[in-house]
Amino acid sequence: MEDIKIDKRINIKGLICPYTFVKSKLAIEDIEVGETLEILLDYEEASRSIPKSMEDHGHKILKVEKINDTDWTITVRKEKE
Repeated sequence: MEDIKIDKRINIKGLICPYTFVKSKLAIEDIEVGETLEILLDYEEASRSIPKSMEDHGHKILKVEKINDTDWTITVRKEKE
């Protein structure tokens, strides 16, 4: 699999819903269509709810990865304004 170019990264560790989604939504609004956002988080529920919410808003989830015992990264491509 080719490496995914990350255009913007945010770290929302320590936040819980709904703040995790709010921060993620603001970050995706801040990039251009076709660019990718990587979200670093440590709230397990958000590792499921953020991808679903992003897809509901028309964006593409490229990857959800548990990177250690406590943290996940979610990679999202902005598909529309």
